[in-house]
Amino acid sequence: MPPASLPSPSRPWPIPKLHLRIDDLHHEGVDIFLNVVNPKEALHEAIMASFQWLYTPETVPRTVLQILLVLRPMDGVAYTTGTQSHKEIHFSLDHIKRSVKRARDEIMGVLVHEVVHCYQYNALDTCPGGLVEGIADFVRLHQGYTPPHWKPTGGGKWDTGYERTAYFLDWIESRYGDGTIKELNEWMKDNQYHRRIFKELTGRPVRKLWKMYCSSLGDPITDGFVLVSKLIVKSYKPLYPPTWKGPDPGFL
Repeated sequence: MPPASLPSPSRPWPIPKLHLRIDDLHHEGVDIFLNVVNPKEALHEAIMASFQWLYTPETVPRTVLQILLVLRPMDGVAYTTGTQSHKEIHFSLDHIKRSVKRARDEIMGVLVHEVVHCYQYNALDTCPGGLVEGIADFVRLHQGYTPPHWKPTGGGKWDTGYERTAYFLDWIESRYGDGTIKELNEWMKDNQYHRRIFKELTGRPVRKLWKMYCSSLGDPITDGFVLVSKLIVKSYKPLYPPTWKGPDPGFL
């Protein structure tokens, strides 16, 4: 017997119109990009990753009508801009050229990360930047596009963003149940950010969660002037970038 097909969602996923703009066809990064990914399929996968890890067909935002991917020479890696309905992802051809040895995984990882910014909630523009970036890399992590240098790290602050925060969110998800980060994102739809959301979701304040996470890695952390001893907790085994350049959101 053929395998049973999964039931269709009660409402179809809202795939927006997809557009591509290439600003310099002579750039080496263009050939690399087009040789390793199909633009339509790559964007579709990135969109579905956001939907899968942050939403259900009933809760997914339906305001995004168009995503324009712009490939152009520029510094940095990528950024997302636009309006509520029309999003633009600007992706550096120079970065693609530098990433030629692992081009497909890097291209897909960046697209997954940037598409999250098209859809994620940000607590009415009050969410710390590190958490915004951490959620984007949480989705990238779960989609399997992790760069070789990524690894769980303790110490410091939980909300410095990108992979450091992503692995912390993954630990929360693995410890407190599938869908925990989905609930965190949904809460930020209509509420201004407050660290109490972590206690509402897990029963523990975020500072305590961070100490437990660091201890699960075998790393005691320094909180102010007090050395926090290792806690006996279940060992964390992770599923599997620029450093955050914005203002320090604080140890919330």
